[in-house]
Amino acid sequence: MLDALFFAGLVLYFIAMILQFLGASFKKEAFLKYAWWIFLAGFACSTVYLVARGIAAGRVPMSNQFEFAAMFAWGIALILIILKEKVHADWLVTAAIPMVFLILSYAAFQPRGIKDLMPALRSVWFVFHIGTAAFSYACFILAGAAGIRYLYSEKNGGSETDLETIDFMIYRLIALGLLLLTVTIVSGAIWAEQAWSSFWTWDPKEVWALITWLLYSVFLHLRLNRKWKGHRMAVFAIAAVPVVLFTFIGVNTLIPGLHSYGALVIRELL
Repeated sequence: MLDALFFAGLVLYFIAMILQFLGASFKKEAFLKYAWWIFLAGFACSTVYLVARGIAAGRVPMSNQFEFAAMFAWGIALILIILKEKVHADWLVTAAIPMVFLILSYAAFQPRGIKDLMPALRSVWFVFHIGTAAFSYACFILAGAAGIRYLYSEKNGGSETDLETIDFMIYRLIALGLLLLTVTIVSGAIWAEQAWSSFWTWDPKEVWALITWLLYSVFLHLRLNRKWKGHRMAVFAIAAVPVVLFTFIGVNTLIPGLHSYGALVIRELL
């Protein structure tokens, strides 16, 4: 049942992505409408899946690479839905839906078994630390998608008003993502002190989270103090995405450390 829900969501996202591309490419409003409704159906499947998995596990489903990736994709989808419905950011959909599909596709290749958390990780900080990480990454990914849309609109003669709207959206997403990442790092430090009696150990995950934080802090510095806007900031938002993905995927799978999923002692910690 759980697997059926997960893969139903994945397939619906894929169909929505194809219809969205066709609708955007050939100016078919009907395709765009169907794509959005199918996307919402995929989001519903993913939501039910995460709730059901959480009930089965007896905890919030964010304790391993698969669960975090599924929550990461869900967070991107949720923020996209809010932006489209509340601020009418329809222009973001074509670039953002593939992001949801790709992250969830990555999750599909991870082990899906449900395991208990080790005692040291059973803490109230679990939700704060990992939940804010998932949503901060989601904001950064959507900022990159908005950057792609900016460059596309700029190349195809988009109006100054449209470009300013996209530029401001990039700024807001990165500002929110940086705030959430700050909460992630601070809550992680408090949690680490409780679990291992040390706020900071220079673990690879901690280092790369700090690198990501500094990178996006530079973006805000350039935006607020140097008044940089437009093309170069859209490029910045896109170029920063690989750093986010490496912090999420590369560190956990390639570099041994406390947060590595290959570590024998604490496989379950993000």
